[in-house]
Amino acid sequence: MSAKPDEQPTTTYEQAREELADVVRRLEAGGLTLEESLALWERGEQLAELCQHWLDRARERLAAATSGDQPE
Repeated sequence: MSAKPDEQPTTTYEQAREELADVVRRLEAGGLTLEESLALWERGEQLAELCQHWLDRARERLAAATSGDQPE
């Protein structure tokens, strides 16, 4: 997924997290071919990266908001 730091992804955190949970459920259930499992694994990796992107941006925003509250 490799979004640039200032670039907003088109999928929300909640959408990515829910899809990632679905990918995990499907992989855990088994019964997939090797190719299907690999494709799901790769999608899961993309979704995990996307979720991390959202969390990193949220941390940056919180840090910026709280640093303005600190007296110098």
